[in-house]
Amino acid sequence: MDATTPGPLAPDVLNRDDLKRALAEHDFAAAFSLIKKRGGLSQNRIASACQLTPGKVSTIISGHQQVTSFEVICRIADGLRIPGRMVGLADRPWERQTETPDPQPQQTPAARLSEDATWRPTATVHLATDLTRSDLVMDRRTATRALTGAALSGAALLDSIEGWLQPAPAVSSGNHRGGRIGMREVQELEGTARAFRAWDHRFGGGLRRKAVVGQLNEVAGHLEEHQAPDVERGLFRVMAYLGGTAATIAWDSGLQQQAQSYYLLALRAAHAGGDAAFGANVLAGMARQMLYRDRPQDALELIHMAQKGDEAAGPRLRAMLHTREAWAYAAMGREAAFKRATGDAAEALGEAGPDEEPYWICYFDEAELAGVTGGRLLDLARQKREHAEEAAEPIRNAVARRGPEAGRSHALDAIGLAECHFLMGDLRGAVDHTRQAVEAAARTQSARVRAQLSQLYPYTVGKGASRPVAEARTMIRELLSN
Repeated sequence: MDATTPGPLAPDVLNRDDLKRALAEHDFAAAFSLIKKRGGLSQNRIASACQLTPGKVSTIISGHQQVTSFEVICRIADGLRIPGRMVGLADRPWERQTETPDPQPQQTPAARLSEDATWRPTATVHLATDLTRSDLVMDRRTATRALTGAALSGAALLDSIEGWLQPAPAVSSGNHRGGRIGMREVQELEGTARAFRAWDHRFGGGLRRKAVVGQLNEVAGHLEEHQAPDVERGLFRVMAYLGGTAATIAWDSGLQQQAQSYYLLALRAAHAGGDAAFGANVLAGMARQMLYRDRPQDALELIHMAQKGDEAAGPRLRAMLHTREAWAYAAMGREAAFKRATGDAAEALGEAGPDEEPYWICYFDEAELAGVTGGRLLDLARQKREHAEEAAEPIRNAVARRGPEAGRSHALDAIGLAECHFLMGDLRGAVDHTRQAVEAAARTQSARVRAQLSQLYPYTVGKGASRPVAEARTMIRELLSN
């Protein structure tokens, strides 16, 4: 069925108040029942239109299974030609393209991001609109269920970003229609993106998630107006910065699929805006996500892809990329390669001067290098305890250089130092640092910090645990149970 043909549901069916309510609430059991009764569609035809099995439709109608997958919601809207606004989505592609056939099944924003081989800027704008509109309109519980899931990995992930290596398409100077904003407004938007990034870096978690996504949606709206070339490039860069922050917030909250969707969007926006350096930074973020999911080979492939654009990278960015490379080697148990990459990071950082690089990489200084190096040595220490003392030294250096004002990073440093002392058998030092870690963790909203803190808990459990160790265990349990 193409976009010029009417959908299977008559207008009078779509206009029914009871069907509108069911769709708005994502009550597809009621919606499918009404469509069968009032729309004249059989269960098999609903299944065929929505690319579902008849058994799946049956379990939905019976109420035994709720529709929580964002992809399935998109398939239902597209298969039955239900306007996006009725189910909390942006306008569907077939609504925007009234003269062009659209024979392909629609997919989630993340999947569509991965398949547009040409990486057209207009496609990036449409995908940003889809992703942010859906994220904003869905209630938090529904969005969490729909957007939490397995992120792409392996060949599927690498294939999805092959377009990054291709030159960005030139912006046509004759295609704009005089958008309403100029470079001054672009600079103001970039200032907002910078503030959001700083807030997330300090506090972590999703305290400003909706604000970031809303700003991203607004930037997509400005790009739909076809701005002048310099404004368009500037807006794409702002979209990339906001997309990167949205990805970090989602990842820090444990929403892996949503994080990857925003990472892919940020990468495409950086490509469209001609910002190769920030694109490399996004690839590093995607690599970090793979490392936390125990996929070091995927992470290494992403880092090597980021390093192919080395000519666009300043010394701080190169240093950060080397630390991610070292992380992957540590996860693989390749100690010699880990030490080599760590040395490369220190050498690159030594070339950095003041105020030479973009704001988003200025955080990477000697303290950050010490923290990430110590963290990777701690990874090795979990396998071979003789690395524990070696790991403690750089982490202690990081704690000394960046205090509580560093927020999430300070909390992660404190947790890592406590674990080092547990591995060294220094229970007194471990308890002291655990107390500090719990206090630091309580000042953030980061799910990642709490996940790291939970790794200390097993060290405090045992029949022979002393009273101070038991008190540390209670502190961890009380914070994690809130």
